[in-house]
Amino acid sequence: MIFRHFVLNVAARVILLTLSIGVEMWFLIDTTFYISAAILAVITIIQVILLVRLVTRTNDAVARFFRSVKHGDFSSVPSVGERGASFDDLHGAFAEVMDEFRRARSRTEEHYQSLQTVVQHIGVGLLSFRQDGEVGLMNNAARKLLHTHQLANIKSLASLDPKFVDALFHLKSGGKVLVKIDHEGEALQLAVRATEYRLGEQQFTLVSLQNIGAELEEKEMEAWQNLIRVLTHEIMNSITPISSLASTANDMLSPGPAAGERQISPEILDDIREAVGTIERRSQGLLRFVDAYRHLTHIPQPMFRQCMIGELFSRVHSLMQSQLAEARVMLTTGVDPEGLEVSADQDLIEQVLINLIRNAIQSMLRQDVKELALSGRVDETGHVWIEVADNGPGIPREIQERIFIPFFTTKEDGSGIGLSLSRQIMRLHGGTITCRSTEGQGTTFALRF
Repeated sequence: MIFRHFVLNVAARVILLTLSIGVEMWFLIDTTFYISAAILAVITIIQVILLVRLVTRTNDAVARFFRSVKHGDFSSVPSVGERGASFDDLHGAFAEVMDEFRRARSRTEEHYQSLQTVVQHIGVGLLSFRQDGEVGLMNNAARKLLHTHQLANIKSLASLDPKFVDALFHLKSGGKVLVKIDHEGEALQLAVRATEYRLGEQQFTLVSLQNIGAELEEKEMEAWQNLIRVLTHEIMNSITPISSLASTANDMLSPGPAAGERQISPEILDDIREAVGTIERRSQGLLRFVDAYRHLTHIPQPMFRQCMIGELFSRVHSLMQSQLAEARVMLTTGVDPEGLEVSADQDLIEQVLINLIRNAIQSMLRQDVKELALSGRVDETGHVWIEVADNGPGIPREIQERIFIPFFTTKEDGSGIGLSLSRQIMRLHGGTITCRSTEGQGTTFALRF
């Protein structure tokens, strides 16, 4: 319809122009009509100009329409000027197309915003980057895991861990790797998976980041608890009758009526009594030893309530005051902010702190200057931290990985359950316990709630 109106309009103008030229030729032949010929010549020129403008302005309007489509500018409809009714349909068609493009763009924006909401909401960290490291996408979970709000290039993560950046660059589509990151005492076990995609001319790598440290620790604790249950069951079944028989034998061999008719020399009797007594003492010691291990699998569920960190430190200080004085250890405490609170089982956390302080005291026995510090603070994410720091000899690097394993100890009289018990208590609180130590400079244990 639009094209037909345009053709009729042009045809009418061409016919009128042809007639004007014909009349003009007739006037020129008959030279007596000079004024009329001049006027008609002007009219003819005006018609030519109008015809050219009709075609060019219409072409310009169509060109502007396609340029608007090309650049995505659907804010206004290209004008075709005052052409009369024959161009009303063209202008209406432009308006309909523009409206449809606007609706399509609106739907695309809605889908994009919906996708962004889903990506930002999911708990798995997502990070996409180009081959040069420039970041294209980073969701909130990834920001929390990597402790950053803005990231322009993944090379900036080198300050967090250079090996992590190297692993990201070398990951291929479908590849996966486990990366351990230590950030301000918080150990992260990241499971990283990668896939590749193209966006226009650019090649992107999309990686998912998931902290599986808690799951690994939980499985580790579950395995150790199963082992402990088996050990305690078997050892208790063996030691209990030994202890009972040794005690009976010791009573029978004791001086008195029970041994009145035995023909045993006093020297041999003393040797037997000493041997059996040793067996009894050792058996009872083994029973106490196994019973201590049994505590690892029978930790009571925490009774949560709001605890003032300052009051918690004061109670621990009072409980440990005699041991600190005997070992000549200077203990300092600090809480920032002063009224800092944490939701926890105060008795269980006291048990953890007492265990850490005892370990610190024992590690500093051979030092002249012995300093111990308890501190409480809140990090930028709102988590409460309690730290126990000493200036002792430190823990060798090769041992630090094993100090939380049940039964592992470097002390001659140690049971190896203190730190493992502390880790389980923190796990029941939904938190973690980590260790930072440098040989010759000291050790810091951090509780994160």
